[in-house]
Order: sequence, then C-alpha cells, then structure tokens
Amino acid sequence: MRIRGQIGEWPVDLTLELEPHEWAQLRREAEVPAPLPVPDAAVVATPRQNDGQWAAACEVLRQAGTMNGPALLDRLEALTGSTAAGKRLLVRLRHSSEVRVESGVHAPVYHWVG
Repeated sequence: MRIRGQIGEWPVDLTLELEPHEWAQLRREAEVPAPLPVPDAAVVATPRQNDGQWAAACEVLRQAGTMNGPALLDRLEALTGSTAAGKRLLVRLRHSSEVRVESGVHAPVYHWVG
C-alpha cells in the first residue's frame, strides 16, 4: 500500500508492506464489535453518584439564585480548575430540570428553580 500527500508543508510518500498473515491480523483487529445494549432512559437521566463537582456547581447557582453565563462559568472554572470542566458543568446546568435559562441582553441568565 502506498500513501502520498502532504502534512502541512511536508510531503509524504509512505509505502507499507505487510505479509498475508499481517493483513489477516489487521483485519481481525479492525472488525467492528457488536453494539453495546442501550440502557433505559431512566438510567441515563439519573445523575452520577459521588459527583462532587456537580453537587458543588448546583450549590453555587442555588446560593446565587440567578447568575449570568459568563459569571457562572468563571465560578465553575474556579471550582474545577479547568475551563473544559467548567464548560461541561455549565452545559449540565443548562439541561438540568432544576435550572431555567433565559436569554439576557448580552449573555444567557441562569436561574435556580430547585
């Protein structure tokens, strides 16, 4: 098998030579496994147990009552120590039945409805 192309500005010209038993092994490893069973919706919707960051994020909004999105994200980033983790918590809050989100003038506003 020969692969030609570019990665950025670098030209690529790669030749792979495999023995028949190596191709067979590669095919076996590339076989698609059977799909996993899909859990019930009730199981999926149940919050993760022992999720301290989630509980803390809910508590931040509960105590504030109302927060705009950027301020809430700042608090969640400080809580988790990570922008990505803070954003994940913000998305979970947005989809929580205990939170109502409305469009603000400049940013969404999160309300704790408990």
